[in-house]
Amino acid sequence: MPISLAFLEEVVRKAGSLALTHFKDLTLLKINKKSPRDFVTDADVAVEAFLKENLAREYPQFGFWGEESGQSENQSSRWIVDPIDGTHSFSRGQYFWAVSVALEIDQELVIGAVYAPALNDYYCAEKGKGAWKNGLPISVSSESQLSEAMVATGFACLRNYLKENNLQRFCRIAEVTTGQRRFGSAALDLCLVADGQVDAFWEQELNLYDIAAGVLIASEAGATVTDFQGKKGIFPKQVLVTNGKILDQMLPLM
Repeated sequence: MPISLAFLEEVVRKAGSLALTHFKDLTLLKINKKSPRDFVTDADVAVEAFLKENLAREYPQFGFWGEESGQSENQSSRWIVDPIDGTHSFSRGQYFWAVSVALEIDQELVIGAVYAPALNDYYCAEKGKGAWKNGLPISVSSESQLSEAMVATGFACLRNYLKENNLQRFCRIAEVTTGQRRFGSAALDLCLVADGQVDAFWEQELNLYDIAAGVLIASEAGATVTDFQGKKGIFPKQVLVTNGKILDQMLPLM
């Protein structure tokens, strides 16, 4: 049974609208801490429940892995969901957060959707068929010089427990690039690479649900996806996504 991209967009946009109802009155938002720097809100829980119910109703053959509810029994073919990537930004009334949904079949990502409701930007991709933003094809930038590049990164919420964190790496790269951005949502950062708005993104100590949809969207837009040593593949603990043209210049700094 082929997956309907139109159905997926409808469900993801509705999930985004649900998140917006909470976002519009943050005084009522209930926030809990999974750890000192890792937040979950009642909006996260509600959006994930909505996605889980609607995706299962339409495609009962697939399992589910959500950040908040965990993994269902069937994980060989599954939806991978981060209901609100960038919860901390969301809880502070900032715009850079996103609903992220990917479909993985037999360990291969085949469909990805990332929706930023506060920006009303919807990104999607299908394996081997390209990537789109709001219905229009997108592709990575053509920047070939790291010295002229704009890059994005993030800092894992648990970084204070890490022996090796991202701060020194960020300083090395910031010294030789023109612009640096930290938006607070890995899913959305990856879409910005896909759309050519930034030339590279890296982060460490993430989970697959943070990046699954965004990595597919970036890949289908022409990006290279590696770890910090340049090994191709999806490595949530070390993810480096570039336009391909500045990869060799970035690797020595990683």
